[in-house]
Amino acid sequence: MKRGIALLASNRTLQKFPARFVCLVWVALHVLAAPSQSQTVSDETLAGPDRHETGQGPHGHLFGDWGGARSRLLERGVRFDLQYVSDSLWNLKSEQPERFASWNRFRGTVDIDFGELTGWHNLYFHATALWQGGGNLGTYLGLLTSPSGMSSQNTTRLDSWWIERRWLNERITARVGQFAGEDFYGAQHYAPSFIFEPMGYALGNLFTDFESFDPPSTPAAELRVAPIHNIYVKSMVVAEDRDPFAHNPTGFVPQFRGGPVSISEIGFTPGEKASSVRAFENVEDRKGYSGLYQFGASYNPRTFVNATGQKRSGNYLLYWMASQALWRVDSRGSKGLDATFAYDWSPPDVNRNNTLLTAGLRFNEPLPLRIHNTMSIGYVQNHLSQQFLPRGTPAWKTEHGVEFNTLLTPLPMLLVQPVVQYYANVGGRGQRAVVFGFRTKVEF
Repeated sequence: MKRGIALLASNRTLQKFPARFVCLVWVALHVLAAPSQSQTVSDETLAGPDRHETGQGPHGHLFGDWGGARSRLLERGVRFDLQYVSDSLWNLKSEQPERFASWNRFRGTVDIDFGELTGWHNLYFHATALWQGGGNLGTYLGLLTSPSGMSSQNTTRLDSWWIERRWLNERITARVGQFAGEDFYGAQHYAPSFIFEPMGYALGNLFTDFESFDPPSTPAAELRVAPIHNIYVKSMVVAEDRDPFAHNPTGFVPQFRGGPVSISEIGFTPGEKASSVRAFENVEDRKGYSGLYQFGASYNPRTFVNATGQKRSGNYLLYWMASQALWRVDSRGSKGLDATFAYDWSPPDVNRNNTLLTAGLRFNEPLPLRIHNTMSIGYVQNHLSQQFLPRGTPAWKTEHGVEFNTLLTPLPMLLVQPVVQYYANVGGRGQRAVVFGFRTKVEF
């Protein structure tokens, strides 16, 4: 949905913002490198569809251990990852003729723990780049809800990079570099378990106030604090870019095409330490009755155009999210039932797609198989503001989407996820659509 949102607005550049960001990076390189006590951290830095569902282990890569080189590098704090993800989807029923659309992505990532590599403890570096391309079935069908959480534009680029510093056993974390707001704010905690965008990555209308998304990430800085065991507060400032694919096609030249967008979130983490919770979870995080409850807001002070064509200063979005383990076969295990819910709202006189609701259930290990498996059902409700309705046309209807998928890992380096999706009131009108397909992921 975010890929199709277009708002007419002023795009004046803040002259002092780039200089301030350069100074911030310079300070970070000196302050963040200050020595402190070591800590062992095993983090997952990928988002949404790229997130690892399970740990890789000794047999989790198609090319193996590179003759032991991968393990030796990991012991030195350097982790390489190369993966391929594909969504292959067909519209079995719709107003448009049947079409097959395949969206493909190769992503390479490097993560460095400087504590292991150089002795600069609690200092980390991350960088990831990708090639992606294919057919966008959501655009073809005119859906507000994209059937794939990956599809956007064909590109080969550096996605994100950052330097991160942690203090006080991760109670305080600072990060500076180039990364996307939607990778960390408004992101679906159970995203790897779903295919369509609002549940398989992040809430689909977060771009209404130009919160950045991946892969066209923009310069950003973030501070996260966990003042008590089950509470965290975090905030970031990200450079606005209303056409990021065009302005920075390679990802190597930081762009400052607008003002700073501020995003903040507070989270409650029953069953887990707030300092250890990340935006996206995996199988290890599902053990026990853990949960995550979030409230967040984003604000852009720049100029926007409302439904009547008048300019106004500022735009914002509010979101509420909840993810909770409901039942476990073993209270210390992950097999059982999880639930998730999310809702966001933005002013209807400025934002065409001003509200979105998602809800879902996931059953971990429902099939009596030795391989990891899940079954998930998700629901998405997309609402369009009637204030943007063209004159003389029928009122928009609320678009509804339902998805059921089964995730299987037949081999440690292979994931297969067949899915069926049903849509009512496609694009806010009265049409229906049925989509069938599967996701494939290979770890190299």
